Amino acid sequence: MKKIHLTIAAAIIASSLFTTACDNSNSDSKNEKKQTVKTDKSSAKADKKDLPNYRYVDIDTVLSKYNLAKDYNEEIVRLQTNMESQMKRHQTEIQNFASSMEKKMQNNGYLSEASYKQDQNSLVSMQDKAQKNMASLQSNFENSAMQAQQAVNDSIEAFVKEYNKTRGYDAILLKNATLYINPDLDITNEIVEGLNARYNKVTKK
Repeated sequence: MKKIHLTIAAAIIASSLFTTACDNSNSDSKNEKKQTVKTDKSSAKADKKDLPNYRYVDIDTVLSKYNLAKDYNEEIVRLQTNMESQMKRHQTEIQNFASSMEKKMQNNGYLSEASYKQDQNSLVSMQDKAQKNMASLQSNFENSAMQAQQAVNDSIEAFVKEYNKTRGYDAILLKNATLYINPDLDITNEIVEGLNARYNKVTKK
C-alpha cells in the first residue's frame, strides 16, 4: 500500500506560498522599493544594509519543527497504522475461511452441493465487505491527509504575511527553490519560533 505522510506536504507547498509581497512597502516608485524598511529590534540584525531586501525559509525544517505539522503528522500515521491493521485483519479472516473450506473439501465435509455453495457465497461476501471497508478507510485517510496539509499550509502562509508586516521584505523565498542563497538571509528559526509561539494544541475529547 502506498504510504502517505504529512512530510510530503513540503512537495505540495508551492513556492508562491512564501513569495509574499511586502505589506508595508510603498509601491509608488522603484526608488522607494529599494529603500530599507525600518524594523523592530528583534529583526535589526536581519536587516543589515548590505543584505538584499528578501529572505528565505527552509520549509523542510519548518515542517519538522512546527508543532501543528507534527501533531497532524502523528494523526496521519495513526490513521495509516489503523488502515494497515484493518487490511491484515481482513486478509487473515479470508485466508482462514478459505483454508477451512479447502480442508472440509479434502475430508469430504460437504454433504451437498448446496452447503458448499453456501460457504462459497460467504467467502465472496467477506471479500466484498473487506474491499468496501478498505476503500472507505483509504478515502478517509487521503481526505484527512489533504486537509492536514491544507491546514498547515494555510497556517504558515497566514503567519508569514503577518510576520512580514513588521519586516517589510519584498519576498520570502523557499530554500529548496534556489541553487544557492546567502545563509545570512535565513529566517527559518524566526518563522518556527513565531509559529510555535502562537500555536495552541487542541486536545481531542
